Amino acid sequence: MTIDSSTPRPELLLPAGDMEKLKTAVRFGADAIYLGSEAFGLRAHAGNFSLDDLRQARAITAAAHVALYLTLNASLRPSEFTALEALLEELKPLDLDAYIVADPGVLTTIRRVDPRRAIHISTQVNSCNPRAAEFWRQSGASRINLARELTLEDIRAFAGQTAIALECFVHGAMCVAHSGRCLLSTALLERSANRGDCAQPCRWNYALVEETRPDERFAIEEDGRGTYIMNSRDLCLIDQLPQLMAAGISSFKVEGRMKSLYYVATTARIYRAAIDRLSADPTAVDPLWRSELEKVSHRPYTTGLLLGDQGAAIHAADTHYIRTHDFVGFVRRDEKGLWVAGRNRFFAGDTLELIGPQMRQQAFVAERITDRDGQPLAAGQPNSELLLDLPQWAEEGDLIRRERPR
Repeated sequence: MTIDSSTPRPELLLPAGDMEKLKTAVRFGADAIYLGSEAFGLRAHAGNFSLDDLRQARAITAAAHVALYLTLNASLRPSEFTALEALLEELKPLDLDAYIVADPGVLTTIRRVDPRRAIHISTQVNSCNPRAAEFWRQSGASRINLARELTLEDIRAFAGQTAIALECFVHGAMCVAHSGRCLLSTALLERSANRGDCAQPCRWNYALVEETRPDERFAIEEDGRGTYIMNSRDLCLIDQLPQLMAAGISSFKVEGRMKSLYYVATTARIYRAAIDRLSADPTAVDPLWRSELEKVSHRPYTTGLLLGDQGAAIHAADTHYIRTHDFVGFVRRDEKGLWVAGRNRFFAGDTLELIGPQMRQQAFVAERITDRDGQPLAAGQPNSELLLDLPQWAEEGDLIRRERPR
């Protein structure tokens, strides 16, 4: 396997569900960030950004030389285009780096209202072949997010048959439906997944009912908790990055605008380290990367359909979250110095671990916990403001975790 040294290293594209997560993604190594406004995105229940928030986000990312992409990938109704045009006019001065779209009507509206803006095509359009990619390129798009149903061989075919830049998901939650185009939420709850309001009924526990005995429910069981028959695993392609880089992928995208601050930091620092090292030496896969990704809350990992018949797996009998570590706090700074914002409970005497960018991490013991006035505390609590004896290299924005008792 070889990676062309003349090819720019792939972009690391991280999610931001709110301003704190955006700052964390920037600090921990993102090249680009995607987020949603208060309309026309596919995460209606994420911490979406108001126009004022977007101005602040643009200032933060511009200062850090990080690209900022806005999701406008919902499927629109005829009556909504007037509001879209008004939003696009308001967004013009922000000079965002690209809009992510799926609806051809949205694309043509952007081309008319804001023709200078770059357009990226969402995975929602199910782009499974190079001819479809060429259609989008000729329509004005500069990048396409490939369908997650593609194999590595399929992806290699794209690079030779289209000039559009290729982006793919490498980590995060997956959808039971083809590239996320699901009608189940609409059918059961009148909440459209294609308009940002998915209730995730695929994650629910179902039972069988025989029509002549409607009061009797028959569990579909694998264990005492039941079987989640439509639930999907989480994607993790950290071990496949060299092949994806060699195949011509120019942007690696992490799913998770509704995930935690700890998730954003962990995925950013690991994929940042991996991209940087593998760009220099594609054989230098570090087992630590996978080990660290196991320490963030996740469903069982899979490589999806990327490797074809070699271990292809999307669904599992039990896809409850695996949690080996708790995110217990993050480091803040003010005029008085460093302090810790508590997120989960921990106790004096617990072994904690500080993690920061550039793969910095160090275990330490919480020998003494106090409030900010120096009064001793037995435990750190959520939403508390604490003082701890941190490792000397601690900086604002670093995170603290604790291994869960086994």
